[in-house]
Amino acid sequence: MLAMLNRILRPALKQAQLSPGVRNTQLSWRHKTQIRACAASSATFQPLEDCLVLNYGGTAMHLNYVWLRDHCRSAASYNSSTNQRNLDTGSIDLTIRPDDATVQNGHLILTWPGGHVSNYSLSWLAENSYEGKKRSNIQPRILWNSHIYEEANIPSAKWDTFMSCDDEVKKFLQNYLLYGIAFVDDVPATVEATEAVTQRVSLIRETTYGRMWCFTSDFSRGDTAYSQQALDRHTDTSYFQEPCGIQVFHCLKHEGTGGRTLLVDGFYAAEKVRQQSPENFELLSHVPIRHEYIENSDNHRNHMTGIGPVLNVYPWNNEMYLIRYNNYDRSVINTMPHDLVQRWYEAHRELTTELRRPENELWVKLTPGKVIFIDNWRVMHGRESFTGLRQLCGCYLTRDDVLSSARCFGLQA
Repeated sequence: MLAMLNRILRPALKQAQLSPGVRNTQLSWRHKTQIRACAASSATFQPLEDCLVLNYGGTAMHLNYVWLRDHCRSAASYNSSTNQRNLDTGSIDLTIRPDDATVQNGHLILTWPGGHVSNYSLSWLAENSYEGKKRSNIQPRILWNSHIYEEANIPSAKWDTFMSCDDEVKKFLQNYLLYGIAFVDDVPATVEATEAVTQRVSLIRETTYGRMWCFTSDFSRGDTAYSQQALDRHTDTSYFQEPCGIQVFHCLKHEGTGGRTLLVDGFYAAEKVRQQSPENFELLSHVPIRHEYIENSDNHRNHMTGIGPVLNVYPWNNEMYLIRYNNYDRSVINTMPHDLVQRWYEAHRELTTELRRPENELWVKLTPGKVIFIDNWRVMHGRESFTGLRQLCGCYLTRDDVLSSARCFGLQA
């Protein structure tokens, strides 16, 4: 036992010898915490000058002292009824250090100057530490080409069940989160029914195109979508600072030929670029470019601009969460220096090549009764040219509310 204590105390004593100005109280705290850490079978920890290093579940977490005080979940610091912070972060001493620390029964317990006690579940710390988040995805996804998606044989939701059964909505949302597209079949071919089915999962986002829109190839708006010509793969509203999250389409009528809908998983193509040319992926995810929508007609006047990189990733885990790809609405490239322009075009060309590979194209014929929900931050859509009268209705949905609905069902999003 004495030998064990010597091994525990030796590092702290050595540090005290190297730093003669260290206060006795701080040295005493280090002795106590290290001894208690050894006594805890599930975790060990070591106090450093700027953080506490907690080893738990095979991961070493570096927990800043101000962060620990700020994230105290005691009743005085946090309102568990509203899930809001009570503590004034601006009042925390930026040099704060705990007077005492221990691990007991799966919890890290810290006593702060003044006597306040914070109690943290080790599993909560592991889940919410930077090290934990760096190793996990915010949203699980299955990236696909046409073969992968068709082999998955994902069932569509059915109108009657979808409108009356929450379990059907949950299954639908799970498919949507994983693949970025989901279908509801047997929907009455009306604008009203389309509106009702969308509101089962989210709020409708009203834009310059209205709340629910219904259009044909009449060129009533200054957009090529209002024509009969083919449209290449693209994401919508890239000219919004926050592009619309979900695109909904319902073909109410088509008296003619052609008009199939093209779907491409943008994340699948972008991941190929990341694997093949990491430097090109890096460029596309860091250089902001401008998209623009200008409309000047008798009935509509709009000038919208959105700025952001083609690929957007979370910086802590490099997970993609948004792609802006619309060659129709991309504006003048003037947001990068000369020495990057050629490299950007080469990176963009590699992504375009991946997006245009035939094996990555999923073609779907939308018919009356089939409503498609598309993750506009991930999956691109287009169409082949068509003849005859083709009437579509649809809307945009707010991404935040779709994800909120999914989380309320217990899904990871």
